[in-house]
Amino acid sequence: MKNDIYQVALIGYGGIGCGHHAPKISSTERIDIAGVYDIDPKKNRQASEDGYKVYESFEAALEDKDVDIILIATPNHHHKNLAIRAMEAGKNVICEKPVMLNSEELQQVLDVAEKTGKLFVVHQNRRWDPDFLIIKNIYESHEIGKVFNIETRAQGSRGIPGDWRKYAEFGGGMMLDWGVHLIDRLLWMIPEKVKKVFCELSYILEEDCDDGLKMKLFFESGLTATVEVCTTNFDTLPQWYVNGTTGACIINDWNLNGRITKLLTYEGNESKPIVAGVGLTKTMAPRDESTVSFNKLPNVQSDVRDFYCNVINHLDGKEDIIVKNSEVMRVMRLFDCAKKSHELCQVLDFE
Repeated sequence: MKNDIYQVALIGYGGIGCGHHAPKISSTERIDIAGVYDIDPKKNRQASEDGYKVYESFEAALEDKDVDIILIATPNHHHKNLAIRAMEAGKNVICEKPVMLNSEELQQVLDVAEKTGKLFVVHQNRRWDPDFLIIKNIYESHEIGKVFNIETRAQGSRGIPGDWRKYAEFGGGMMLDWGVHLIDRLLWMIPEKVKKVFCELSYILEEDCDDGLKMKLFFESGLTATVEVCTTNFDTLPQWYVNGTTGACIINDWNLNGRITKLLTYEGNESKPIVAGVGLTKTMAPRDESTVSFNKLPNVQSDVRDFYCNVINHLDGKEDIIVKNSEVMRVMRLFDCAKKSHELCQVLDFE
């Protein structure tokens, strides 16, 4: 620590390192970037042009006595080795998601964290997404009654980015890229055991790794959750769709276009047949408008820099860490199960 400010060595100056961590840390109190290292000379030159000290090697960053935290923002297959070396060198570690390629690798890293007594924490930044926080508030407040179905999606049409994310050996694929965010948020929000899992990975683009997934989670209360990630959707389904016993919530996109529909009364809505296609239906007839209300989504305030503040306060002994390693391990174990479910084309027991 230098002048009561925690010093971070940023390892990896690609999109997430340069575009996210560097500006966020630089605008957060009591944490600063001591220096940067990337194996790509071009990225090191960019870091230097951006005003950061550049280490000549990863070892040089470990040897810097001012450095308290190593922040790993590299391709996924490097996470394990870098994290272990950093903790054995006496440094705390912030690791980008996905934490590792599987639960076995994560356990090896957690064993080193326990042995060295150093902090190891995963940067699950999308717990601070406004769309998720709206859903979390609705779920916890029972605003639409008891929630029994949740659908969450991340969808695009540009395929997998043209870099290491296309290759399995580097930890590529959409399960580890986006699936980890959607699953982490669900398991953090819902305090229940997951009883069964079914997963189907897609290889529409015929890449080396999965370009999308559809996963179904069955919780012990009967609640079900559908998780979809797709990189070939030229038109998209809602980002969130949530059903409760007295209402529903829909969020269509990142701009928070959507609404909450609430049941006002069960009375005054006698079902009458309507023409539906070439037939009649009472079951699917719409409700009388006097029995439901349509409401705007609530405003939520969030600041993803709270992640770094939590790390600082934890190191100061003032707070529990928000992203707990037990939660991260549960996600990785679920992914292991999901991969097996895909291979066997079966619904599998989980917890």
